[in-house]
Amino acid sequence: MSNRRNTLLGLGLLSGLAAGVRGLFGAPAQAAAPVHVYEVTRSEGEWRKLLTNEQYQVLRKAGTERPFSSPLDKEKRAGVFNCAGCALPLFSSKTKFNSGTGWPSFWQPLEKAVDEDVDTTFGMRRVEVLCHRCGGHLGHVFDDGPKPTGLRYCMNGVALDFKPA
Repeated sequence: MSNRRNTLLGLGLLSGLAAGVRGLFGAPAQAAAPVHVYEVTRSEGEWRKLLTNEQYQVLRKAGTERPFSSPLDKEKRAGVFNCAGCALPLFSSKTKFNSGTGWPSFWQPLEKAVDEDVDTTFGMRRVEVLCHRCGGHLGHVFDDGPKPTGLRYCMNGVALDFKPA
């Protein structure tokens, strides 16, 4: 038992030492990516007052609503889906389709409505979709959607407000 413990302790010390040496002599750290400044900015307290708890968790903390929980998933009327954080028009109902995933899905956003960023949470590489005006997390985009784009913008309904035409 003592031999096994000493071996494990030794391996732990060696890995710590290797990490320290790599930090001293390894490749220089890369500069942090520039921070995007959005047109609409608010303090955390202001966002909390403006949004419901669920909207805050999704839009400001990149959360995800439960699938099939949003009435907007079944919304079929003509109109526009806006950002729930800043009211920027994001998607036309003309590009909405039933993906069967339980979240409102679109094959294309409106022009200059969304930004995209790489999301590597949960050990996956995904493309995060953000509101162009306030930076609110809307959902993710995947390449398994219908023609003409082949894209599926899988959005959290709680991040959207629907305005009928």
